[in-house]
Amino acid sequence: MARFGRLVTAMVTPFNDQNQIDYDKTERLIDHLVASGSEGVVVSGTTGESPTLSHTEKLELFKHVVSYAKGKCQVLAGTGSNDTAASIEFTQAVKSIGVDGVMLVAPYYSRPSQEGLYAHFKAVASATELPVMLYNVPARSAVNMTAETTLRLAQLPNVVCMKEASGNLSQIAQIIEHAPDGFEVYSGDDSLTLPILSIGGVGIVSVASHIVGRQMTEMLDAFFAGNTKEAASLHRRLMPVFEGLFAYPSPGPTKEALNKLGIDVGGVRLPLVELTEQEKAFVHSLFV
Repeated sequence: MARFGRLVTAMVTPFNDQNQIDYDKTERLIDHLVASGSEGVVVSGTTGESPTLSHTEKLELFKHVVSYAKGKCQVLAGTGSNDTAASIEFTQAVKSIGVDGVMLVAPYYSRPSQEGLYAHFKAVASATELPVMLYNVPARSAVNMTAETTLRLAQLPNVVCMKEASGNLSQIAQIIEHAPDGFEVYSGDDSLTLPILSIGGVGIVSVASHIVGRQMTEMLDAFFAGNTKEAASLHRRLMPVFEGLFAYPSPGPTKEALNKLGIDVGGVRLPLVELTEQEKAFVHSLFV
């Protein structure tokens, strides 16, 4: 089914020379992503540098993206944090904006127990009628949400899908096998797109789609058409890009690649820093 589309891009946030959100650049980026095959975008996720965006900036960005992208692609707002009360308040605040859903990241830094994770997500999901995408990313949150916890949350009526970036195929397979009808699992890791599709995933929430969206669309189309040999070949060829965009702190390499390709998205905010000339040369080599 792929409620939010098979290819969803975790969108970078374009900045101007003063490192403020640039809405003209944002529109051009959305046009580029849609033309490259993205059927949805996640706004103000980790790739969007959400930790450095203020509450006001995020709301204005959501409003602008919804206004511009309506009818072009699905829009998910990243409203999760490690503060349950703040996540509830923020998630409720975006309802009137017109987003198609919200993405809730596992509470980072706090390292809650599985019961804590369940209670956190349940509290936020129960406070909204919007469709919810859960996001499990242990490498950033420092806690893994187990299959059992995910499956408990999948029973909630508006918890409709998950971005799974644990890298644990056994865990992901367990979720897919036992999830209720209609609950969907997206790969949260570009390099595991095809393996997760092969065990029942519906798509990918991607970073690499900023750069190789057309090729990823071809891969997805080939897989779902039953041409697994062609899909596997495309996946293997894309692996250097999948891995290379995370060779340095993300989204620095992705923004550098977009800028080099003529899609101006500006730089990154501290604590991230501009890539060195050597690092830039490596990123450029990924798509020459």
